[in-house]
Amino acid sequence: MTGPPGVPPGLCERCRWARVVRTPRSEFRLCLRSRDDARFPRYPRLPVLECAGFTELPPGEAVPEGPPPREQG
Repeated sequence: MTGPPGVPPGLCERCRWARVVRTPRSEFRLCLRSRDDARFPRYPRLPVLECAGFTELPPGEAVPEGPPPREQG
């Protein structure tokens, strides 16, 4: 879910597992860790201030938009 307007997403802003999902009326943060680990919510309540799965993005890299395709196999 999104947080209140103007509230930053917390750790999701810098996490390699996060994706920005935009709809015409909303913006959400998708946690890719949720695909393989039920401990992580698919759309966490923002702002995320603490997360066991947080992995920081390299400097200068931004969180991608949209979910990546599921791997076949």
